[in-house]
Amino acid sequence: MATKVLMPQLGESVTEGTISKWLVSVGDTVNKYDPLAEVSTDKVNAEVPSTVAGRVTEIVVAEGETVAIGTLILYIEESGSADSNSSTANTQQKETAPQPQTESKPAAVEQVSSSPIAKKGEDGSKPRYSPAVMLLSQQHSIDLTRVSGTGMGGRVTRKDVQAIIDAGGQQPAATPLSDSAVLEPVSAPTPVSRPASFDMASAPGDDIIPVTSVRKTIASRMVQSKHDAPHAWTMVEVDVTNLVNFRNQAKDDFKRKEGLNLTFLPFFIKAVVESLKEFPMINSTWAGDKIIVKKDINISIAVATEDALYVPVIKNADQKSILGIAKSVDDLAARSRAGKLTMDDMSGGTFTVNNTGSFGSVLSMPIINSPQAAILSVEAIVKRPVIIDDMIAVRSMVNLCLSLDHRVLDGLICGRFLQSVKQRLESIGPDTKLY
Repeated sequence: MATKVLMPQLGESVTEGTISKWLVSVGDTVNKYDPLAEVSTDKVNAEVPSTVAGRVTEIVVAEGETVAIGTLILYIEESGSADSNSSTANTQQKETAPQPQTESKPAAVEQVSSSPIAKKGEDGSKPRYSPAVMLLSQQHSIDLTRVSGTGMGGRVTRKDVQAIIDAGGQQPAATPLSDSAVLEPVSAPTPVSRPASFDMASAPGDDIIPVTSVRKTIASRMVQSKHDAPHAWTMVEVDVTNLVNFRNQAKDDFKRKEGLNLTFLPFFIKAVVESLKEFPMINSTWAGDKIIVKKDINISIAVATEDALYVPVIKNADQKSILGIAKSVDDLAARSRAGKLTMDDMSGGTFTVNNTGSFGSVLSMPIINSPQAAILSVEAIVKRPVIIDDMIAVRSMVNLCLSLDHRVLDGLICGRFLQSVKQRLESIGPDTKLY
């Protein structure tokens, strides 16, 4: 008996996945729960396990291809089945049988209307597109508002966009003219010369680096965030001299007792979560016709590896001590670099703290981790002269940079939030509790 293996559901809001690597080949024997393929989504990488024991008879989806959840990706001939080959062949014949075609224009062309299509979600919000659809449409200048989706609920899928590209691309929408419009003669456009540096074609000697599925996902999510959310930016500088002194005094004893390094990041996260409780609007998300203020405070942290950027989540960070936050940061960072994060580790974040200071940065403008409403970058702590009581003093200073979704937040509340974080950090001293 031939068993179909489908693209599994890999998250609550995940609609498609990319086969980044097949771990089996046709003819391989697999046991139940053996990994078949590595799949990447807009949230995390995961392995697809086998649901039966048997022999791989056909791989349907190629590496690098993105398909919707529930799509057939593989056939497995179950162990002990005598008529598996004929069943598999019959199944494939049924699925590949030609369908009746009309004499009208091709289906790919029928998906494009001559005027924009007003498509909204069930709640009246803007239509949502997957990162793969967004990236493909931007690469080929496809206006998604003019694409009729064939997915569930009229959702535009990657195949819908690819069909338009294969049919020669999207034609410009016709612009209606008013009765009083006058047509002026159009002269030929003047050629515009470009410097050779603008030529995107490769030249002999250039290194060509294939874009991995993880990098494609990062690219599409960043583009989507900048496209959807009107970004604004603000910054405060904080005197963390007392924090530096306290941490330097406590780090050796902390290392001996707990077995991990006491870094500055847990102090910053602790100050942030306490300020989020004071200003819960910062811990919210835009939802079209409403703003959802999140009850839980789950802090996303950015962890960079050699070839990717992961954003795992510290769940219920407001309920943790500085020790608890330090342990969570250490665990998530280690598992990010080892490639052992789970779907749960990557989901549920409500606010992001980005430790760009670890690379020596002193100023940055981070892109919001959609659908969150804001992201805070903690820059490098540097010693510099500061005026205190009309005297020059050398102090340890740090910049806190906040990017915000201006649909949700305004300068007033964000300024107050940053002042709250600043006050909490500057009040750290000998009485600060680590446990």
